[in-house]
Amino acid sequence: MNRFTGKTALVTGAGSGLGRAIALAFAAEGASVVAAGRTESTLAETVRLIEAADGRAAAVTADVTDSGQLRELVHSTVARFGGLDIAVNNAGILRGNGPIGEVSEEDWEAVLRTNVTGVWLAMKHQIAHMKEHGGGAIVNVSSNLGAHLRVSGLGAYSTSKAAVATLTRIAALDHIHQGVRINAVSPGASDGPMSLRPGETEADRAERAKSETPLGRVAEADEIAAAVLYLASPAAGAVVGTDLVVDSGSSA
Repeated sequence: MNRFTGKTALVTGAGSGLGRAIALAFAAEGASVVAAGRTESTLAETVRLIEAADGRAAAVTADVTDSGQLRELVHSTVARFGGLDIAVNNAGILRGNGPIGEVSEEDWEAVLRTNVTGVWLAMKHQIAHMKEHGGGAIVNVSSNLGAHLRVSGLGAYSTSKAAVATLTRIAALDHIHQGVRINAVSPGASDGPMSLRPGETEADRAERAKSETPLGRVAEADEIAAAVLYLASPAAGAVVGTDLVVDSGSSA
């Protein structure tokens, strides 16, 4: 399939895990991809993988907590590939685990600053460009641990992801009349390193998932990426402000 030939996609947090899978998936379907994140070496590897498959990509380092860097990221994307049609706001952190009354102020503020304010700032600059250049599609990465499922000990992260889901719906209503279509995807546990518990191996996780998920396994990063691509595609042209859950049935 080549649903995104001639389009430019910007993916934050694209140096590893789900962000890398999303970047590779867009490139495989014809998009020119800007892989953004904080670590130059991991972004370079994402670009190398895309180019090895005859795709087009560029790496741009940016911190989503810095508005100026996000503004420059949009400018760099447009300068490199001529436009910005799709943005995926995937960058996020997981910190402050434990009972909510014991989470440090530093961890709480870091999680909210990255996971919520970072998405808002990114959208702010992406929307500013898109609404002046024919519109576009934005997909924010939330989590099933936000608005869909509660797990003790993950209060900071869950709060941040619930906020992303609500922010997405409000932004979608605010900007659809300007041609900017905004949605979210909420993954559950996947085959990436973030869903491994301390000391757990991938084999341990697979065994645990047999009893903890209705599907009997965690989602693969490529399956979550496929949901992101759907939301960004013309096939989802009437999908506005949704939160698409991909969690092996855990929150059903």
